[in-house]
Amino acid sequence: MYYLRIYSIILGSILLVLYACKPISSQNEEQAPPNILFCIADDASFPHMGAYGTQWISTPAFDQVAAEGLLFMRAYTPNAKCAPSRSCIITGRNSWQLEEAANHWPVFPQKFKSVVEVLDEVGYDVGFTGKGWGPGKALDEEGNPRNLVGNPYRSYKLEAPAQHISTEDYARNFEAFLDSAQEDKPFFFWYGGFEPHRSYEFGAGINKGGKQLGDVDRVPEFWPDSDTVRTDMLDYAYEIEYFDQHLGRMLEMLKDRGLAENTLIVVTADNGMPFPRVKGNNYEMSNHLPLAISWPKGIQTPGREVLDMVSFIDFVPTFLDLAGVSPLQSGMQPVTGKSLTPIFDNSLDDGEDFRDYVLIGKERHDLGRPGDGGYPVRGIVTSEWLYLHNFEPDRWPAGNPETGYLNVDGSPTKTEILNLRRNGGAKTYWDWSFGKLPQEELYRLSEDLECLNNLVVMGESNPVKEELKSQLFDLLVQEGDPRILGEGEIFDSYPYSDEASRNFYERFMKGEKLNSGWVNPTDFEKNIE
Repeated sequence: MYYLRIYSIILGSILLVLYACKPISSQNEEQAPPNILFCIADDASFPHMGAYGTQWISTPAFDQVAAEGLLFMRAYTPNAKCAPSRSCIITGRNSWQLEEAANHWPVFPQKFKSVVEVLDEVGYDVGFTGKGWGPGKALDEEGNPRNLVGNPYRSYKLEAPAQHISTEDYARNFEAFLDSAQEDKPFFFWYGGFEPHRSYEFGAGINKGGKQLGDVDRVPEFWPDSDTVRTDMLDYAYEIEYFDQHLGRMLEMLKDRGLAENTLIVVTADNGMPFPRVKGNNYEMSNHLPLAISWPKGIQTPGREVLDMVSFIDFVPTFLDLAGVSPLQSGMQPVTGKSLTPIFDNSLDDGEDFRDYVLIGKERHDLGRPGDGGYPVRGIVTSEWLYLHNFEPDRWPAGNPETGYLNVDGSPTKTEILNLRRNGGAKTYWDWSFGKLPQEELYRLSEDLECLNNLVVMGESNPVKEELKSQLFDLLVQEGDPRILGEGEIFDSYPYSDEASRNFYERFMKGEKLNSGWVNPTDFEKNIE
């Protein structure tokens, strides 16, 4: 009997493993997993979608997904820059758990498998259009490119409505993917819009989008309220609307093909808007992002606003869960996030939070500091508080002035703030966007969403700061963060994947001409203290 029992346990374990790795196309049709359409804008902040009440941006497609599914009010990326944010999305791990992939423009480590690679293995048709994972390099052991988000569909082009908008016909490329997909297999498709990433055609929002300066109901306090800044914001809005137009065409395709009922649609952005003090930083508008999810067959009580805090690391366990794939058998490195299915099912007990905090941070983004150094930060966000710990406060958070503040994209708003200081105008805007920071920051979000009043500097709420700091550091130790374990220099040692830009600071200071086309020539400054 003892040996029979052992045999039964072993047989059961083998069957469990086989089921977890079973090709989806052979599973019972009644349990068919959903298709997944993952849509990600490039640089858009919460609450800049119509469903959140923003009147100067029209996003009927995003609003439709929210109305037919869920509108998330507290969704965060762990790292507010393109490559590390996308790395978190496809691995389910926080950026400090991803070695080189914690940085912007990294060499993506071979040890980290993407969720799309897993879905491909278990029977999904996988594809993408527009911007996938990146920027950076992702190669297999033979040196061949890895398709971290699926097979490319980028052949169809169109005439862009304004300068700097991509000529890729995202929706037509999605249609080509659907035409090629097998009917008996589910699909995963990544729609990565290049919008509203910079650059913009100045005035396109007004001249081509029919907008007016007065449409902007409020300019954030950390920028000057000028015609130039408002025009810049409306150009940003115009590009978000372009992203949404392609999403609308995709929704119609799914409906026309009878695929809408069992397609999970996720619409979000990778990081905040490409303006000073937002993208590449760690404040509310940097990491707090729009998120709407619909799935007619699987979401209970659609039309809800979800107040629970969720993180981008929660996408991977959700997709694996819905595909019937065990994380332990997926071949992925251990996943840190949590499946969103209890939110879909509306099965959380009254008063139970899906999570009550998210962790955020960064290492090296763009270059421009001595030794290709980054600006390491870790933070914790709750519904009430944001605590940030800046590990190298002597460094310039936005990048060195003499190399153009390379972690802030060139823009009319950036130029206006720099010129104000140069011309003896209000220096406060420069301080908020480019100045050095203290080691610790604490903001009470219920009263200060723009994160302007650092309560650590003001000497207030120290017990809250100590409690949040202790919680943050304990969690980072549990996650094996090298920065907390005294090995943080490893992040600066990882090479920038663009070899032509390495050692940027030293080479630039010697007079070498280097590519810095994402900032303006007038962004470079000297003698800043």
